[in-house]
Amino acid sequence: MGIFEKFLSIWVALSIATGTLLGYLLPGFFEFIATLEYQQVNFLIAILIWVMIFPMMVNIDFSKILDLRTSPKGLFLTLIINWIIKPFTMAMLGILFFEIFFENIITPEDSKQYIAGMILLGVAPCTAMVFVWSSLTKGDPNYTLLQVSVNDIIMIFAFAPIAAFYLGVTSIEVPWDTLMISVLLYVLMPLLFGIFTRKFFLNENINEINKFNLKFKPFIVQGLLLTVILLFGFQGEKIINSPLLIFMIAIPLIIQTYGIFFLAYFCAYMLKLPQKIAAPACLIGTSNFFELAVAVSIAIFGINSGAALTTVVGVLVEVPVMLSLVYILNRTSNNFPIK
Repeated sequence: MGIFEKFLSIWVALSIATGTLLGYLLPGFFEFIATLEYQQVNFLIAILIWVMIFPMMVNIDFSKILDLRTSPKGLFLTLIINWIIKPFTMAMLGILFFEIFFENIITPEDSKQYIAGMILLGVAPCTAMVFVWSSLTKGDPNYTLLQVSVNDIIMIFAFAPIAAFYLGVTSIEVPWDTLMISVLLYVLMPLLFGIFTRKFFLNENINEINKFNLKFKPFIVQGLLLTVILLFGFQGEKIINSPLLIFMIAIPLIIQTYGIFFLAYFCAYMLKLPQKIAAPACLIGTSNFFELAVAVSIAIFGINSGAALTTVVGVLVEVPVMLSLVYILNRTSNNFPIK
């Protein structure tokens, strides 16, 4: 395990603190960065997200989809959690907290923004960080790769319709054009470039792919940390001036994360999945593709919107919560068969 994975929570915490402080002290600088956009796509955020996503897409091996036959239960569990249960529960919790529990604290306009951010997180299953979580639990890397590959194929076709459905249910105007552009820009194009690079530059050679990963790993790390700094910088003033708001947004996100995890954990236990498959099956359905959720929320609602703030709080919540779930899986690994 590299130094990044070993001290992940520390690096992300430092980046969050740095971004928040800089955003509070230098709001004009981040306002300038926010202007560097076209059709509501911020250039700098888009570049950093590509830096994180593209190398991960190179690792996707579509031939692994054939491995579905060897252990279909883990994959089906992940897909049901990701695409049927998780979007519904995220939207439900958003409505429950922001339209009922916090009704007298938050305005209806702001409530819709926070619910929209939760929905975008809920329909974006993890693609990148799940490799880190899986490795920390000694999950099967090939099976994790299979899960990510199938999820990314589904995401191309399902992300926009499911997001639009739940946004529409919550009476939020559905910007179909922006949703489709976001899927094209942040899912389909990186995936196609990844396939092209893997096939024609790396010749599907596992040794070359491993060398590629070693070369690009520092850029992925830098891209993640810079993205976190920027995201919290954009919201720095709001975070420092409104800590109660951040806490209120974090509550349903934390409930959602632990709830989905324990549901997946229980199902994996009942299905008697091997530990090396049960662990990534639980984690990939729990974690979020926050890079995509952040990018889409910014494109639809703007950098300083409540939806963007919610997806940023999702980053704040995800790392420590996911590390606690990794700990639970490792401590209870003997609950699952070892095969």
